[in-house]
Amino acid sequence: MQFGIFGVGDVTRDPVSGRTPSEAERIDAIVRIARRADEVGLDVVAIGEHHNPPFIPSSPTTILAHIAALTERITLSTSVTLITTNDPVRIAEEYAMLQHLAKGRVDLVLGRGNTAPVYPWFGQDIHKGVELALENYNLLHRLWREDVVDWEGNFRSTLQGFTSTPRPLDDVPPFVWHGSIRTPEIAEQAAYYGNGFFANNVLAPYGHFERLVAFYRQRFAHHGHGTPEQAIVGLGGQVHIARRSQDAVAAFRPYFEGFPLFRGSSLDEYRKLTPLSVGSPQEVIDKTMDFRERFGDYQRQLWNVDGMGQPLEAALEQVELLATEVVPVLRKEMASLRAPGVPDAPTHAGLVRAKYGDARPRQPRPNPNRGDNVTGASPYQDGDPSVGARRPLVG
Repeated sequence: MQFGIFGVGDVTRDPVSGRTPSEAERIDAIVRIARRADEVGLDVVAIGEHHNPPFIPSSPTTILAHIAALTERITLSTSVTLITTNDPVRIAEEYAMLQHLAKGRVDLVLGRGNTAPVYPWFGQDIHKGVELALENYNLLHRLWREDVVDWEGNFRSTLQGFTSTPRPLDDVPPFVWHGSIRTPEIAEQAAYYGNGFFANNVLAPYGHFERLVAFYRQRFAHHGHGTPEQAIVGLGGQVHIARRSQDAVAAFRPYFEGFPLFRGSSLDEYRKLTPLSVGSPQEVIDKTMDFRERFGDYQRQLWNVDGMGQPLEAALEQVELLATEVVPVLRKEMASLRAPGVPDAPTHAGLVRAKYGDARPRQPRPNPNRGDNVTGASPYQDGDPSVGARRPLVG
């Protein structure tokens, strides 16, 4: 079970101080929060992708590469990579490069995003969002697994004899989670490939995501990847912790009530009716264990700790409280209840073992350059990368 934090990189006015940070301050804060999460032993930090104010993560791979250079062990992920408006060729190249720089500590969550204008900005039609998501991932999946790809689809130019470089580290692609808040076609795609499914689990009432996760589990089994209980599930959430429940509520209330999305809403009602976790460490532990009751055993739990204009110091304190007061208890309780056969969270090391066993992983070496391309039938000296693989690789 992995525990960590995720965010969308919003730059929001602090309703308590009245101050809005600059973009530079917000970028620095995200890096500092990620470093603290690594230092205190959390497992994952995930950054979203946005291309409009008031958000700053327009280039997740750039900020994650910087964080990779400043951290030791934490897995670097995305809370969304826009599979609809990014060219899958660029996703293949950029995340493979990040994977190399981070020595395998990389995976990503693919999604359609929730910003309508982004589609025309990148030359796409929002009414084709689901079709774009399905076709673009189908291509990305092949680009990471085949040295040479011929491709013809509906949304990008034809590829003939194309090789995405660099090849994934150890010829093992970054693990992919498919994220959705309402779309069964995306859950079906995740199940078809044996990939993970990430349910945002924020804001919506209890029950909203349970049906989608149950559908994904059923289809995972239908496609022959294991039992429904062996499907790879991740959940989001939002948390604000203090040692006393009333202090957590009092501290978080102005940020909740001052955020446009919640204006006029009741924090007390949201605490009761949604996955929002605001309270003492034990209350957060109890609520997260309730997630397990609702969704079954799962592999990854992430929380948002830095949204709604909360200052850096508050976010750093949340990271500390999660790591010292909440996560150690959850690790023990989740492990004690875990059913036999439920897989661990995917990691690069685990995926390498699944593909190669004790054999040495492939390290692709290109053939000589003849000026505009390489010589030979294959771009690489060792030819077909599937030779010697023990079993198909998920992710």
